[in-house]
Amino acid sequence: MTNFEVRQYDAAGRLGELTVPRAGVTVETPTILPVVNPHVQTVAPATLASEFGAEILITNSYILHGSDDLREPVLEQGLHDLLGFDGAIMTDSGSFQLAEYGDIDVTTEEILEFQHEIGSDIGTPVDIPTPPDVDRERATEELETTQERLEHAATVDTGEMLVSAPVQGATYPDLRERAAADAVSTGLDVFPLGAVVPLMNEYRYADLADVVAACKRGLGEVGPVHLFGAGHPMMFAMAAALGCDLFDSAAYALYARDDRYLTVQGTELLDELSHFPCHCPVCTDHTPAELKGMADDRREELLARHNLHVTYGEIRTVKQAIRSGNLMELVDSRARGHPAMLDGYRALLDHAEQLERTDPVSKDAFFYTSNESAHRPEVRRHQDRLERLPVEGDEVLLTEGSSSAQYDESWGVLPPFGPYPRELADTYPLTAETPDRTDRAAYEAAATGVRRLVELHPDVSFTLVHDDWPATALDRVPDSVRLRDLHARD
Repeated sequence: MTNFEVRQYDAAGRLGELTVPRAGVTVETPTILPVVNPHVQTVAPATLASEFGAEILITNSYILHGSDDLREPVLEQGLHDLLGFDGAIMTDSGSFQLAEYGDIDVTTEEILEFQHEIGSDIGTPVDIPTPPDVDRERATEELETTQERLEHAATVDTGEMLVSAPVQGATYPDLRERAAADAVSTGLDVFPLGAVVPLMNEYRYADLADVVAACKRGLGEVGPVHLFGAGHPMMFAMAAALGCDLFDSAAYALYARDDRYLTVQGTELLDELSHFPCHCPVCTDHTPAELKGMADDRREELLARHNLHVTYGEIRTVKQAIRSGNLMELVDSRARGHPAMLDGYRALLDHAEQLERTDPVSKDAFFYTSNESAHRPEVRRHQDRLERLPVEGDEVLLTEGSSSAQYDESWGVLPPFGPYPRELADTYPLTAETPDRTDRAAYEAAATGVRRLVELHPDVSFTLVHDDWPATALDRVPDSVRLRDLHARD
């Protein structure tokens, strides 16, 4: 697991470098692996590299293994020459076909040896993709089979080819966490989170967030995490914030085949568009009407290229957000595109304590953009660190206004963070940009911070001077605290 190095964090999001020794390349993550069907190439792999900057792609070794037309050519030429791609190539094993059809005629050892023989750079064993919501007994049994296969895969001589260790466990967080820890114990190289496509197809992004968070607890910070089948750009930011590094997408081609047009907010039907809301070359050089009038093959190719431009554009946006320290603001923005994404964002914030472990202590700015911002990891960290901050004196003022000499000490109060020593006022995250019309969630979070400070210092007498906090926030303040409204007359 020495092939992956993290350069920078934001929440659990990571800028990393995955060294792929067999290909002789280093891939910057997060990134997308376009899925290439070896029989039908809507966009040629060489174009993926030249036009979109693709450093890595994924194809299906099981299809090649069973193909009368391609098996011998790929064995003779090698995978890179067959596809015409110089970057890294990952191969899937047939587990998707196993999930779809219930049986495949290849073992883990056979498919790994075949992947090695054709020149794959990252191979995949045959795991069992247990779908969501199955009974626990089935999930446990299939998980044990998958782990046995991963342990066997670790004994197969694959030379410089990296080997992935898929993490299963259906929708049981404890099984996912255990499976992830067991996958790490095999010493394999890449960790795909399997059988999550049904959750994405059904827009169950909250369940997806819980599954990914559980897997990450078991994985820790080793190796790149691959969210299998995550091809829609609307969810890249959320998945990255949870700690996913690799995504793979057949959506760019499959959607184009059905005249579907990707955006970071969702998917549009070409027939319903009068104007393209995009600045990629396809959209600036053509109108919807022109595309509608084209031959099917040409229209499909152009739509696929647009879908790829949007996909890679969002990957670049996510990378820059991690580098700039505003990934959570990007997640918040993307969550407004669909109610199910908002559910996913809120579920992500349920794991704020987990995200906080790798979130940088200091960033350029904290922007309060919605009531969800009150639950971000930075708020939790500030309130957890109150126990490290000394309180001087027996009478302490907590106020949103100015200090007062009538008290032994005067602390500031800033929603959503709560109380803070005034000497920290110019430090992150207390330099946050917050709206003048602060919402209820911010006041409630600040009140939680007040309660935390009071519980840490039960012998101190506190007075809170607040700026018209709602009753739901004041109800969180301990009864021992004297309350005054900032604008009330004495």
